[in-house]
Amino acid sequence: MSTATAIRIHIQRLPKGRPFTTSCFTSHGSRGAVDRALSRIVHEGEIERLCYGVFVRPRESRFVGTVLPAVEEVLSTIAAANGETIQIHGAEAVRRLGLTTQVPTALLYHTSASSRTIHIASTTVKLIHTSNWRRLQFAGEAAGLALAALWYLGKDNVTPKAIGKIRSAIGKKEFKKLRSANVPAWMAAALVRAKGCAR
Repeated sequence: MSTATAIRIHIQRLPKGRPFTTSCFTSHGSRGAVDRALSRIVHEGEIERLCYGVFVRPRESRFVGTVLPAVEEVLSTIAAANGETIQIHGAEAVRRLGLTTQVPTALLYHTSASSRTIHIASTTVKLIHTSNWRRLQFAGEAAGLALAALWYLGKDNVTPKAIGKIRSAIGKKEFKKLRSANVPAWMAAALVRAKGCAR
């Protein structure tokens, strides 16, 4: 069986709407052969290229047409394929948690790998390297979102009111997880002080 045929069969077994990477097909042939086969399949319209090395079988909706996966899902796929950790940046985290109404000018994320800019469909995403592993704790979870917000706010702006908003937004279970994180002394103290704030 040729590399192209094996890849087509493999793709047909993948769920529509879920991103996948080139690494899924390494057992079917050389990297060059896999890349050529995927390029042909993209050209034929069976799959779409979301960004370099990441593809999807399009899922169609009768209401909106082609439905592409969310940026976070694509980044999760990239992280799994590369063995890296990707965490939302604090500037976006504070907005999602209702701590600010300002919208970042670009989608920013921290990564344990190298800094780079990627284009996911029509969205530009900047990945910023951090060697501080404590910023990457609970990546992809509500507790991680809260942790990113706390790092971004900084020591002088993490008030009991801010932590109260965070706790309301993420719920008791995730807040308990947040309090178990390995954080600097000032952040741990702020979480302890806020223990009795409004639920």
